[in-house]
Amino acid sequence: MKAMVLTGLRKMKLMDVPDPVISGENDVLIRIKTIGVCGSDIHYYKTGRIGSQVVEYPFRVGHECAGVVEKVGDGVEKLKPGDPVAIDPAMSCWNCDQCNAGRPHTCRNLRFLGCPGQAEGCMSEYIVMPEKSCYPLSHTISFEQAAFSEPLSIGLYAVNQSIRMEGAKAGILGAGPVGMSVMLIAISYGAKDIYITDKIDDRLTLAEKLGADWTGNPDKLDVVSEIESREPLLLDVVFECCGQQDAMNQAVDLLKPGGKLMIIGIPETDRWSFSVNKLRHKEITITNVRRQVNSVDLALNLIDNKIVSIDPLITHRFTFEDSVKAFEMVAEYRDGVLKAMIELD
Repeated sequence: MKAMVLTGLRKMKLMDVPDPVISGENDVLIRIKTIGVCGSDIHYYKTGRIGSQVVEYPFRVGHECAGVVEKVGDGVEKLKPGDPVAIDPAMSCWNCDQCNAGRPHTCRNLRFLGCPGQAEGCMSEYIVMPEKSCYPLSHTISFEQAAFSEPLSIGLYAVNQSIRMEGAKAGILGAGPVGMSVMLIAISYGAKDIYITDKIDDRLTLAEKLGADWTGNPDKLDVVSEIESREPLLLDVVFECCGQQDAMNQAVDLLKPGGKLMIIGIPETDRWSFSVNKLRHKEITITNVRRQVNSVDLALNLIDNKIVSIDPLITHRFTFEDSVKAFEMVAEYRDGVLKAMIELD
């Protein structure tokens, strides 16, 4: 089959690779239809690593995808050839202490699509996944929407792990796909006021259209002062969605005493820095968000029932052969890109 393979920093090549095969009775062979380009893919593309996860070339990235079932193992019960599916890129063992505690997303033996040392990614014509990672689609959900259910499920999980949203005042720092997903979920849950920041003005314009109460570019104004002038008691919760130290500093300043900081963004550095004085005096609670758990079905239901509209977040489309152009656009934030999708025949 054809696959787009990383061969070095900012180098990607279309190659012939062996077809994947069903080896377990619960395996499903999937023909990929749509792939979303994620920020973590860009980390591997630009720097070759995320923390301790280091790419060994050649390697295939990609984990946001949807497709059609081609073949199933003898033990598969709920899927058949021809079924359209969304894919949860996490493959848990379901036997370790974490899985048994209801935390399959922190499974001791976790394998994740496009994660070095775990599993090759979905930048290919076919992949094999366990049935538990595949979610049948209603025929009203497109493959693009199904692929976007992955970042949407992260936003959904983050909001559900935070505070009661009804009547809340929330900050979202970073208006990328996950930040926008957080915003859409928070609005649907009844958040009172949402303040969102980003360094790309096109994203802020879109956020306003989709329901943000205030937007600001931290390169052009003091976002902390601007928000504080509107909310002198400060915010109940802040979602850090961009992985930037300056945003983390802003998050701590924006939170009221007893507020909650949700860390979702993946930084390129190995450590965060905090003002201990501010954290201690405000008694801020910090929660890290590790992907998602038990949220894909819920995200698909939100899409299917039109409770959230993710279509405006999909801004660019590329053919499989033009995958490098997609990665370069996202890596350089060109043309106001929010979510780039790669379409396969």
